[in-house]
Order: sequence, then structure tokens, then C-alpha cells
Amino acid sequence: MTPIIGIIGGSGLYSMPGFTVQEEVTIETPFGPPSDAYVVGKLAGRDVAFLTRHGKGHRLTPTELNFRANIYGMKKLGVKHILSLSAVGSLKEEHQPLDFVVPDQFFDRTMGRISTFFGEGLVGHVGFGEPICAQMSQRVVDAAKACGVTAKQGGTYLCMEGPAFSTKAESNVYRSWGMDIIGMTNLQEAKLAREAEICYVTVAMVTDYDCWHPEHSSVTVTDIIANLTKNAENAAKLVAAFVGAFPDTMDCKCHSALANALITDKSKVPDATRKKLELIVGKYFA
Repeated sequence: MTPIIGIIGGSGLYSMPGFTVQEEVTIETPFGPPSDAYVVGKLAGRDVAFLTRHGKGHRLTPTELNFRANIYGMKKLGVKHILSLSAVGSLKEEHQPLDFVVPDQFFDRTMGRISTFFGEGLVGHVGFGEPICAQMSQRVVDAAKACGVTAKQGGTYLCMEGPAFSTKAESNVYRSWGMDIIGMTNLQEAKLAREAEICYVTVAMVTDYDCWHPEHSSVTVTDIIANLTKNAENAAKLVAAFVGAFPDTMDCKCHSALANALITDKSKVPDATRKKLELIVGKYFA
């Protein structure tokens, strides 16, 4: 079984209708352990791999996530397309709690997270002007329409460090910048997926209005969990529709993102680094 579609989200997706678990796969990576075992199985007749981003039981903070290991593990499984589901706050009135947003841009407000596979003697600079795979984005929106789920296409996802939520001053500054939604995880996933030449799309599930809204002056975990639960049914429908309509093959420039990105003289790359990144860059050293 080689799943070409990877799903990153909450562990609740494992029990979604129509998903048949085949096995749990524990993967070792050069970057340490992923968040949890990958749950591989069948959905809508296709092989898929699920990963719970924060580990079963939600054990890992956004800062503690081993993003490199999570994406490397997907690559090792043979995944070529990642659908990432994530809870977010809204920074615009038009994005109401329980809406889904499919952003096409990111803005980084994290501090010191590792967002690249490169280093240790090998330098690569991938194009990231369009951080979301356009083909994947359209397929998500099409799937949402097919199953009656509201999904707005486009917008900017501001990625903050967390785990505390924004101050009101921060929230209002982000609004003045024109940001649409705010979360804590998806930027690093998107960058690393691009380096791994995996198509990537985010489905941002709005749970709250952050803290800027006069009628929603404070964000509580209780409120967020309540909306997460309400979002879960729509998320399951969207994922099933997306997977069911996915083509057997899909040509995309994401799959050749490193073609002109590797800068270092190949003869100067340390053997240890080449070995460590063989899965990512091996075809360019053949």
C-alpha cells in the first residue's frame, strides 16, 4: 500500500465514516520522531495516510511539533499530496466561526522554528511566492461544493508562535495588515512540503474571532473545543469528497520544486548530509 494522499489533522478523523484502518506505521526519520504513528488505510477506495498533528491526546504544543519529521514521514510513505486541516481564529467579520477558509498565502510570526530540511553543507532555496498548491486548493473547494460545506478560497493565514492566544493589540495590528485568519502550525508544514516536492493545501476551520471582536472579547479553550466538535462532521465530509474525487495522477510543478533550488556545488556536499537528505534530494544527485 502506497498512499498518495496524506491527511494532517486531529485524531478524530481516524474514526470518520468510510475510513478503514489497515495499519499504524511508526516511522524513524533523520530528524527524530514524528508526532505519532501514521494511520494508513482506505477511504473512498483510495489509500490514504493520516497523522494527528499534536499526537494522540493532543500532547504537543505548536512550538514542540517536529515539522521536519512529520513531512519527512509522509514523503517516506510515498505521499505526493497533503491535505492539512487546522483550527484557526478569524481576523475578519466575513470569516465566521464554523466557516472553512482555504488560504493561498502565509505570513510568518513564529520565532526560531526550524522550517527547512537544508543546512549542514547543502543550501537550497525553493520558490515560495505561491505557498499553496493551486490545483489542490481548487479540488478542496470543488469537494466542499459537492458535499454542501462552505469553503472560501483565498486569503492570508498568519502563523503565530503560541501557545497563548493573541493580545487584543496584536490582533488589531494583524487586522490592519489585512490578514484573514490566524493559526499556529501550517506555515512550517507548507514550507517543508514544498522542499519535499509534495503538493500541499490548508483547510482552515474557523473556531472563533480571535480577541478583537467586541462581542467575542476573549477566546476560551471551551469555546474553541465546542466549535471544533461542530466542525468535525463537515471536515469528515470534505475529506471524503476530496479523496473520492482525486485523480489517479496529477502533474504539478510542486513535484519539481527543487529542480532549480539547490545552490551548493554537489561535489562539496558532505556525504553525511547527502545520506541524511537522500529521500528529499537524491534524484538530483543521480
